[in-house]
Amino acid sequence: MHRFLVTALLFSLLNYGAVMATESDEADFFRNCPPSRCSSDGPDIKFPFRLESSSSSCGAPGMQLSCSGQDTLLLHHVLGLSKVTGIDYIYGVINIVPLAESWSQCALQKIISANYSTSVYKQYGFQYASLVSCSEEFIWDSTDSIFGPISCLSNASQSLYLVAPYAFVSILPLYCKVVSTEIMIPYTSNQGRKDYNASASTEFNESAKRITTFSEITFTWSAPNITDVCIDCERQQRLCGFSSQRRTAFCKPHGSKSPAKVIIVAVSVPTIVVLTLVVASALYLSLKTKNDDEIQLKVEMFLKTYGTSKPTRYTFSEVKRITRRFKHKLGTGGFGSVYKGELSKGVPVAVKMLENSKGEGEEFINEVATIGRIHHVNVVRLLGFCSEGTSIRNSPRN
Repeated sequence: MHRFLVTALLFSLLNYGAVMATESDEADFFRNCPPSRCSSDGPDIKFPFRLESSSSSCGAPGMQLSCSGQDTLLLHHVLGLSKVTGIDYIYGVINIVPLAESWSQCALQKIISANYSTSVYKQYGFQYASLVSCSEEFIWDSTDSIFGPISCLSNASQSLYLVAPYAFVSILPLYCKVVSTEIMIPYTSNQGRKDYNASASTEFNESAKRITTFSEITFTWSAPNITDVCIDCERQQRLCGFSSQRRTAFCKPHGSKSPAKVIIVAVSVPTIVVLTLVVASALYLSLKTKNDDEIQLKVEMFLKTYGTSKPTRYTFSEVKRITRRFKHKLGTGGFGSVYKGELSKGVPVAVKMLENSKGEGEEFINEVATIGRIHHVNVVRLLGFCSEGTSIRNSPRN
């Protein structure tokens, strides 16, 4: 029984400790990583984003931002240093404008060669286009879904154009050839607000123009165990944080503490107190019972040495009556005190009570056994004993 109680107590303690550690871990996050911004009209910077000046634990890997004057900057793995114009935490998207110096090598060239598989930032959306190389420039109609020539990709011997995948090849001059049909042009934030009155060719041309003129581009972010949780937090109008203990994102409770945790703590404290008292009592009773059993076993082994002439076993009540409640103390011997007593037939006896003994009364029993084996006119004779938690030796007085 006591093993079950010990297990229950340990479980409750561990549960209480885990709750307290988690609560402290979550509270520490928002204390050490408060939301911030680079300017009064700049985007909020909060988890999973963080400023480079803050601890790395305040944001997801690869999602650090920096401040330059009033601007919020992001070092994009493809577009280079870019200005952050907006962050939508509900939909998990970020709008950036590549800075001209970071795109000096040619924006479209970077987009063509980009690899997003290992990046936290993914294309918000894209449309395919064909890259066409022509030996000379030509004039195209605005309804032809053609954009170019693209100066940074062109040279004296060829001019390159972007052509919509649905455009007919027949609209191209004979001196043009298709170089690639898998060019992905990312959507920009403006394309999220679709103009249903615009033609397909107009939308294509506008998209291609933005890509080549450093216009705003929209990306999503994807961080395992973080993105979906944080989006859900935002939709509940709650801050998103990260637990370093559980290695996962979580939503900050409304108010100072989670009601569930308050209930757990409120229940755990009295439960622990009660269980502690119960376990302590159970352990005491268990040890006491074990000790009494061992003493009783030793007494039984002792009695076997007497064969048929066993001494009389008295109850403790009888011993108190014999000694008149231990009224007359004769002295103190080894392991205890000796009291004057008288049997029912007027026979005077000395009663020795075990008081201070080591080894659970073993020395006392050995002493009694020694006396019991000696039969001499000048040595006291063992008449009986009492074993009810306290060992008593009765012997006739000299």
